[in-house]
Amino acid sequence: MSYTLDLSGRVALITGASSGLGTQFARTLAKAGAAVVLAGRRVERLKDLRSEIEAEGGDAHIVGLDVTDIDSIKSAVAHAETEVGPIDILINNSGVSTTERLVDVTEEGYDHVFNTNTKGAFFVAQEVAKRMLARARGAAPGTYTGGRIINIASAAGLRTMPQIGVYCMSKAAVIHMTKVMAAEWGRFGITTNAVCPGYIDTEINHHHWETEAGQKLISMLPRKRVGQPKDLDALVVMLCSAQSDFINGAVISADDGVVAV
Repeated sequence: MSYTLDLSGRVALITGASSGLGTQFARTLAKAGAAVVLAGRRVERLKDLRSEIEAEGGDAHIVGLDVTDIDSIKSAVAHAETEVGPIDILINNSGVSTTERLVDVTEEGYDHVFNTNTKGAFFVAQEVAKRMLARARGAAPGTYTGGRIINIASAAGLRTMPQIGVYCMSKAAVIHMTKVMAAEWGRFGITTNAVCPGYIDTEINHHHWETEAGQKLISMLPRKRVGQPKDLDALVVMLCSAQSDFINGAVISADDGVVAV
């Protein structure tokens, strides 16, 4: 006897798919059977990822997307649904951060983080949800009503961390946003949940873990290690699956037990 989570027949849009967690989410959902739409600004990198997924027998497509541009969001979602079909799953993953103390934050830096992490995430979810809601109300074609929205927040949205205060604030807003979306859209069969990763080793921060400061931080973690992108695979697939239908508005930490560092 075996137990599987099968996403065959589902279409998943992954933002920020050109690197880091977004790339891993795309690979994982494709392996679970979903047709994945890779969205991001670095289209050449998305092409490489598409080739990799297709070489392993997966179904992958590309749309250019700048989450800080509302017109780009509308165009990307429309293109995805025209080319692949109605979006059943959204992995709302795009995000940026800066490292600086609050007294050094500029308006430009503040807007850069919030426009991507909070405003961008909101309007991507809104655009996808509008189409999910239309199908649920019978106002748009589609064999599957409802949907799955997974907002990628952060452990930094659940606690304060020095020198990344604006990032913490932006991800805290994403967590609250998730709960409101769950409350408003849940009755239409749309579940919205947030995943809050802790310290994960990606290409953006990989060099840091090899520095003296990085090694010091690792020594303070409960199990003296940082996570790998694949450590989130089972959680994300579960939240995308039909078996997660009773999970709505959840804020799930995936931080290896970090309390405060």
